[in-house]
Amino acid sequence: MSTPVFEIRNVSYKYYEKMETTVALKDINLKIERGEFMAIVGPNGSGKSTLIKLILGIKKLQEGEILINGKRMNRRNRETKIGYVSQKAASFAKGFPATVKEVVLSGLTKKRGLFKKFNKEDFKALDEVLDLLDIEDLKNKNIASLSGGQTQRVFIARALINKPEILVLDEPTEGIDAKNVYSFYEVLTRLKESGTTILLVTHDIGVVVDQADTVACLNEHLHFHGSKQDFLKLDEAELSKVYGFPLQLVNHDHTRSCCEVPYAN
Repeated sequence: MSTPVFEIRNVSYKYYEKMETTVALKDINLKIERGEFMAIVGPNGSGKSTLIKLILGIKKLQEGEILINGKRMNRRNRETKIGYVSQKAASFAKGFPATVKEVVLSGLTKKRGLFKKFNKEDFKALDEVLDLLDIEDLKNKNIASLSGGQTQRVFIARALINKPEILVLDEPTEGIDAKNVYSFYEVLTRLKESGTTILLVTHDIGVVVDQADTVACLNEHLHFHGSKQDFLKLDEAELSKVYGFPLQLVNHDHTRSCCEVPYAN
């Protein structure tokens, strides 16, 4: 059996504020295989953001461990093996005086160093990732002039130029209109077909379940982890119990019938 590219073992996390303790995550266990597309779903306040911060090293582990290729995650393998796209990427780009080329190449600074010049291999990697995401024509455009969907592709390119083991996307379609959301998920399909391992975190089940290989349903505990086919067999009562409020079955234009999860506090 092959070693998972990414593994979360017995991870728990609590917040301590004003003599009160809030459990954000309780005994989370997840494995992501190479080339897999996993969607982590759950309402707001379910612990998804906390889990991402632990994966990225923004927060320190309190209990449990995280492994990459069977080795305990540390600062070095985290930075070189995990590509990350924030939900705030599109808004960050507004008014930012840089070209697409400069933004994508900046993804190499952790690997090469801040003041080292880019070489022929770097520019080759730039062209390859721009071509993969079908944005080579935007190479010399100012990022502030792009649409939300185009901007997200640029930041995905920035995350991928280092050839990470896994691409982590946190609510990547926030602030993107419906037309560009559809285009964005087409990009993820292309990345999956190229062999990229994808971990997508979202509150919205409907727009991802048709594309993900596996689904993890998180709300403090890991309530479900399995194939999307098994996930779709869960009835509304089971899902509503997990989410703490009623769910409705709806049709999305670019997916089959699935569950719509509204925002919840």
